[in-house]
Amino acid sequence: MERDMTTEELMARYKLLKQRLAATDLIVQGTILERTITRNDQDSSDGMKAYGPYYQWTFKMSGKTVTVNLSESQAIFYQKAIDNNKTVLETLNEMRQLANLILEATTEGVRKRKAAVSI
Repeated sequence: MERDMTTEELMARYKLLKQRLAATDLIVQGTILERTITRNDQDSSDGMKAYGPYYQWTFKMSGKTVTVNLSESQAIFYQKAIDNNKTVLETLNEMRQLANLILEATTEGVRKRKAAVSI
């Protein structure tokens, strides 16, 4: 984002970002983990057997970490919602920066007092 953009260009960019937010689908916070468990198995050729993959969604609620087991199909949808959340946060950050530039350009600041003359 350039500081030398005109106010109209800043406003046009801000409007575009508002439209992006309005078009955003479901959002959730958190992380999706794919886990596989490996255990000893005498029947397999290498002596190990893999179980999984298992999918877990981890997020914070009231300051505590919560873990929810998901199916593979759920994990796909939850990951999309997590990606949407990241996009929303990035968009809001840019909108805040733009709003600051727009407000600086369109509002009058505090008048500065003249420097006191010392004798």
